[in-house]
Amino acid sequence: MASSNNAPSLGRCGGFVAERLRDAFHLPARRTSVPEARRRVLAVLHEWGAAEQVRDDAELVVSELFTNAVRHTDSEKVDCELTVLGAFLRVEVTDQGRGSSMPHVQPGSVDKECGRGLFLVGALSESWGVRPDPTGRGRTVWADLAYGSPTAH
Repeated sequence: MASSNNAPSLGRCGGFVAERLRDAFHLPARRTSVPEARRRVLAVLHEWGAAEQVRDDAELVVSELFTNAVRHTDSEKVDCELTVLGAFLRVEVTDQGRGSSMPHVQPGSVDKECGRGLFLVGALSESWGVRPDPTGRGRTVWADLAYGSPTAH
C-alpha cells in the first residue's frame, strides 16, 4: 500500500474553524488492487464514523471507478482520494494514462452485466464528473456522495 494522509486538516468555514477529513492513497493499476482499494476506503470511513450506507455507497463507487481506471487506461498506478466537504463525501480516482474515450454512461447499460458501472456511480452520487488530472496526462473521475455528520472521529 502506498502513501496516505489520514490527518484532518483545518479550514475556515464562516466564522469558525472546521475540521476537514481527507485521505489519499495510490495502488498499482492491477485488478488485484480493486479489492484493496475497497478495503482501504471502508477502513477509513469506519474510522471517520461514517454511516453504514455511506460506507456501502462509497465502496461501490470506488470499486467501479478504480476498475475503470485499471481496465481502460495504460496507467501504472491509480490514485484515490476521499474528502469530506460539508454534507458530502468527495471520492476521486485519478489514472495516469489516456483511455480510448472519456468515461460516460453506456446507453442501455442498466440491463448489461458489463458497462453499467458509471450508471451505478450516477445513481449513488449527488453529482459526478471528469476532469484532466493536474499533470495533464491522465484524468480524475469524481463523485460526491451524501455524507451528513459523522457519528465519531
